[in-house]
Amino acid sequence: MDDVRWLSADEQDIWRAYLSASVTLAAHLDRQMRQEAGMPMAYYEILVRLSEAPHRRLRMSELADASLSSRSRLSHAVAALERNGWVERRPADGDRRGWVCALTSAGYEALAAAAPGHVTTVREHLFDVLTPEQLAALRQIGQAITAGLQPACEAARAEEPPCDE
Repeated sequence: MDDVRWLSADEQDIWRAYLSASVTLAAHLDRQMRQEAGMPMAYYEILVRLSEAPHRRLRMSELADASLSSRSRLSHAVAALERNGWVERRPADGDRRGWVCALTSAGYEALAAAAPGHVTTVREHLFDVLTPEQLAALRQIGQAITAGLQPACEAARAEEPPCDE
């Protein structure tokens, strides 16, 4: 424990401000999405990623990576989205083990209905409360944190069982 680089009082304040903001915003977005669109934020993110993909479909492993979800969590979410008729899973062309998740027309309609409320909430609680300089700094901070975590996240993903099977 002697080699631990403890946080200074200022660093502790920064950490707590970041944690409070990120957790509070994420909870607010999830609550808004559940109330207005009848789905958790995680499902919305999956639908968004599929809507942006070529032909509105992705391999399950690619969808897990794109939606920042573990493969097991994604499998459960996709099962729920299938029950709603918003996505379909099918075998990947030319790959007996692989699976593809595709956005259905009903899923696209659910996404289109949910998007205005989501964008309004993000705008009101993130973009409208920060200056352009703060937004630029936030982008750089997010990119730096993501880049710093990338090796650890890739190692963790490699240890997960595949969701393509």
